[in-house]
Amino acid sequence: MIRSGPPALLTGSLSQASLLRLYHRFRALDRNKKGYLSRMDLQQIGALAVNPLGERIIDSFFPDGNLRLDFPGFVRVLAHFRPIDDEDPGIRDPKEPEPLNSRMNKLRFAFQLYDLDRDGKISRHEMLQVLRLMVGVQVTEEQLESIADRTVQEADEDGDGAVSFLEFTKSLEKMDIEQKMSIRILK
Repeated sequence: MIRSGPPALLTGSLSQASLLRLYHRFRALDRNKKGYLSRMDLQQIGALAVNPLGERIIDSFFPDGNLRLDFPGFVRVLAHFRPIDDEDPGIRDPKEPEPLNSRMNKLRFAFQLYDLDRDGKISRHEMLQVLRLMVGVQVTEEQLESIADRTVQEADEDGDGAVSFLEFTKSLEKMDIEQKMSIRILK
């Protein structure tokens, strides 16, 4: 059945049935039965094709320039989008790694969609690039630049002209990121 499964950290809260459904989804996306997914396989997912950040999300499946996505990697990225269990009492062994679908890990994932050069900061230029993807031609370039300037300026607490991860998390502290970054694909 599933030859090399994802690490226990990812599957701990996944039922065997959910993991099996994910495996079937992985196999269905692997149209040529290669045993791995390529960027082209993921580009066939309708929700990603119409998402303005679809290419950036697809990039997250292929860290370090990898060209092949195995099943554990597929589950690892999707785990960030797993809704947080309402029944989960929130008590966790501090020695255990934080679940990938925790608020902090969801924020890290979102941050990396903006941090295009992976330098640990979101510059005005990076903010502008992402805004262009998100709004397209509906807004003038001048308006986009103004939005990018204002967004970076409001979040930039240390005055370095960029948004660090800490500043990013502070600027989103009132946002319900747990719900906004949830996909019910795993249930």
